[in-house]
Amino acid sequence: MTKKSFDIDGLDDKSIKDLSQVPEHIAKHAKGVAGDPLLEAVPNFLKSNSETVYSGQNNTWIILGRDRPSSRLSGYGGKGHTQAGTIDIVVGRMASNPQADVYVDPNFEIDAARIYISQKTDVDKNFRLANGKMGSAEAKSAIALKADGIRIIAREGIKLVTGTDPKNSQGGIVDTTFGIDLIGRNLGDLNNDKVLQIHTTPEKQKEELSIAGLQPIPKGINLAFALDQLTDHVDKLGGLMSAFLKSQMGYNAMLGTYFHISPFFGMPTTPSEIAASSAIETNMALMQDCIIGMQKFKANLVIYKNTHLRPHGKFYINSSFHHLN
Repeated sequence: MTKKSFDIDGLDDKSIKDLSQVPEHIAKHAKGVAGDPLLEAVPNFLKSNSETVYSGQNNTWIILGRDRPSSRLSGYGGKGHTQAGTIDIVVGRMASNPQADVYVDPNFEIDAARIYISQKTDVDKNFRLANGKMGSAEAKSAIALKADGIRIIAREGIKLVTGTDPKNSQGGIVDTTFGIDLIGRNLGDLNNDKVLQIHTTPEKQKEELSIAGLQPIPKGINLAFALDQLTDHVDKLGGLMSAFLKSQMGYNAMLGTYFHISPFFGMPTTPSEIAASSAIETNMALMQDCIIGMQKFKANLVIYKNTHLRPHGKFYINSSFHHLN
């Protein structure tokens, strides 16, 4: 067992249960200001015989050992497996409620921040991660980072790359193509890691989309091309509608002025006043409500293309910087 004292000059090597027990002549010089030592409770670590422990006075730890997600019997280290070497870097054991008089194991849920590097571990199970599309890794090497906030910062570029080698760290053949799962709210009971499917009927698809789950990330160029073709089809449909309206207006004009030949001496009759009036009103309505509207509709399609589907557009749907395959 590794016992942590406050490690302040003048204190003995006994854990202090209450900071008020620290003598005043020591406490006044251990306020932590300007880099001075700081008196704070630090838990004691339950060390196994195979672990090398490096620790600081501010609840900071580096453990060199074997796979151990919790007790000394846990993980592949606790089972006696070979090739399970592990480096556990931890700050803030017991997080916001550290106690100096207790002995603790690694706690992947509570400890404040951790970088866990292991040659053989069940990383998803240990950190209680949703399966996602790629499932959970078992008995494989892994690096896990956990904290309240994680920032990966590059002065140049960042790549997330999968599938680089034909074999994994255990010598197994990598015969499955793995991608990248982006999972928000890692709660398996909500099924938010369920991989949604495409259905052929709107009813089934609507039911599928009512479930929180993983969906494929669209490829930007393919999506833009598909939408581009769709707007072309809609534009052609608008052209067909315009042609129909013009034909209908011509028919209406003809019908409004149509007359019959009288049986009396073959004299033509006068057009129907009702039909003529109706034809004029109908054609005016078609012109105002449909023909002009279709012209605006086709103009809006052009604006839509230039705004969303062209790289120079203000709201172009593709990123200029980020790419996926």
